This record gives sequence, structure tokens and C-alpha cells, in this order.
Amino acid sequence: MTKPHILILHARGTNRDREAGLACELAGGAPEIVRVNQLIAGERRLADYRMLVLPGGFSYGDDLGAGKLWAVALNHRLGDDLAAFVAAGRPVLGICNGFQVLVKAGLLPGGRGSGGRGRGSDGLPPSVSYLPSPTVTLTRNDFGQFECRWVYLQPQPDSPCVFTRGLSEPIYCPVAHGEGKFVARDSEALAALESRGLTTLRYVGPAGAPAGYPWNPNGSQADIAGICNPPGNVLGLMPHPEDHVFAEQHPRFHRGERGLLGLPLFRNGVDYAAAL
Repeated sequence: MTKPHILILHARGTNRDREAGLACELAGGAPEIVRVNQLIAGERRLADYRMLVLPGGFSYGDDLGAGKLWAVALNHRLGDDLAAFVAAGRPVLGICNGFQVLVKAGLLPGGRGSGGRGRGSDGLPPSVSYLPSPTVTLTRNDFGQFECRWVYLQPQPDSPCVFTRGLSEPIYCPVAHGEGKFVARDSEALAALESRGLTTLRYVGPAGAPAGYPWNPNGSQADIAGICNPPGNVLGLMPHPEDHVFAEQHPRFHRGERGLLGLPLFRNGVDYAAAL
């Protein structure tokens, strides 16, 4: 099978693009790191790729809030292309800062998306069903400090997400953020996410049960670590599964601990892209 071409999008301040690219390569994809300005200038075309990854970092210094400027740039300059990419069912993965961008751009949990011209009032083709947006946000951690620690993520079996489909084993990987607390607009918005299975990944303790700090490092509502859009092809999560794709990366590898890699999440995404 031909390896699907994967666009790893780079903006000023992005610093996890190489790790994301390596994870996609190990998963069987053909990643290419592309700068936002290359897409805007027409040197690369989003439509030529099967999968899009927005990696972590501090895009544009997070000067107006985490991911805000990057989201504005994407919507303003690449809105139609993004809307078409998502509507075509191609997988999109946003990690940490990339998750913040997807939320602030309206692509998660799904809504106006990209402000495309000649489309519905929400900017997306009317045939695609999305929740109203914005209904969620990512804000400052409960303790008001940058959190850098390893956490456990439990995939939710009722989620339509293509990246977590069939995954039952927890993922063990680090978080590194100061604004990662997931909050829904109100109880109705949270209930809508839950009822549709869009709460794709939850923070759990080492035994797999719900747990407070430090296993939920930021105070996210309902221990939500990642969400997807209703069709399941767009996933955003705060932790970094790309930082645990080799057994040797486990922080207690020297003590004989193994497993719970983040690689299966990338493999699911790449396999899905390859089958499109």
C-alpha cells in the first residue's frame, strides 16, 4: 500500500513537529513538515495530503492566548481548504497547542470550522452535521502553573474517533502545558459531548479509575483529555502521545516497565488516511 502523505504544519513557535513527524513515519506514513506560509503562498496544497497534524508548541508566542493567533491565521487564509479537507473525511490531529488551535478555529467539537465562502452560515458544507460552536474552551490549569508530567489516557469505546478506534489499552505519555484545562460552556454542552461520544480520551489514574490531581493535571471537566468531531476524523488532545513511541522512552524503562505506547493512535490515523 502506498504510504499516505501527511502534512505536519509548522508555525512560528511550534516545537514538536519533528516528534510528530517521526511518530507518523513509524506508523507507516510519509510525513512532511510544511510551514504555514508555504501553504498561504501556494508552494504546497493541503488537498495533496491525506492527513493533517497540528503539533504542539507555543504558536506565535501565545501572545493573545494559546493557539489564538494560529487559529485566526488558518481561518482567514486557509479557511476554505480546511473546510474541504475535513468535509472530505480526511483525518486531522491536533496535539497540545494544536488542540487549542482546533478549538479556537471552530473545528472542535465542530461548528463554523473555517468561515468558507459560498457555504452554509457555519462555513462548512450543509451535509456535515456539527455541534454549535464555540461550546468548549481550553483555559489555564487549576494551579495556575505549567504542568510537565506523565499521565494515563483511557480511550472511550463509544467514541466515533478514527484515531482511537479499537484501542482499549491506556496510553501513557507526558503533558506539557499551562493552558490545558478543558471546560464546556455549560452543562448542556457537556452533556451533548458525552451523549454523542465526542469525549474521546479521559485522564485516569494508574489503576485505570478516575483520579484527581496530578493524574488530571489541569482540572479538566469530567477528566476530558481529548475530544473529536461528530464524524470522528478530527481529534484534539492535550497530552503528547508522540513522545512515547519507543519502549525506551518510558520514564521507568530502566526498571523494566514497558508498554502503553502512543504509537497505536498514530497508526490508526495513518491506516485510515491510506484507505481513503
